[in-house]
Amino acid sequence: MSTPSKAYLAGNFRHLLDDKNRVTIPSPWRGLFAKGTSFLAIPNPGGYVSVLPPPEADKLYEKFAQVPLSDVEGQDGISAFMARTQSFSFDSQGRIALNETLFSFAGLGGPKSEVVLVGGLNKFNIYNPTKWSQVEQESTASSQRSVMQRFGI
Repeated sequence: MSTPSKAYLAGNFRHLLDDKNRVTIPSPWRGLFAKGTSFLAIPNPGGYVSVLPPPEADKLYEKFAQVPLSDVEGQDGISAFMARTQSFSFDSQGRIALNETLFSFAGLGGPKSEVVLVGGLNKFNIYNPTKWSQVEQESTASSQRSVMQRFGI
């Protein structure tokens, strides 16, 4: 059996945070990556956390690496952006703990509260359940058609 060349992160999962505010990443997603794989969690302007696997984090790296050191505004922007991010690997039980900056940014509750993990094909997102409910309510047949048309599907 061959391994797919790309990881397809799809579906949505509701999980409870544990006593240490860790969330377990769904096993179908964990199985797509080798043990010790590093991910990059970033604040998404939509009010949730986007988790980039290596191929997507590498794209970000290449874009940022091209900004000259003499571009002070660009370097400051990169610094501010990266100060809000987190690099991590899943622990042995498939859990991650977001840093306080990301945790607060996404409005995640405390221990034993629910979070929603949503596949984004080449990444996954971590939502506060209320925020995810809003996204679902805004997703109508018409909006789905618009997305498909926008991307030529």
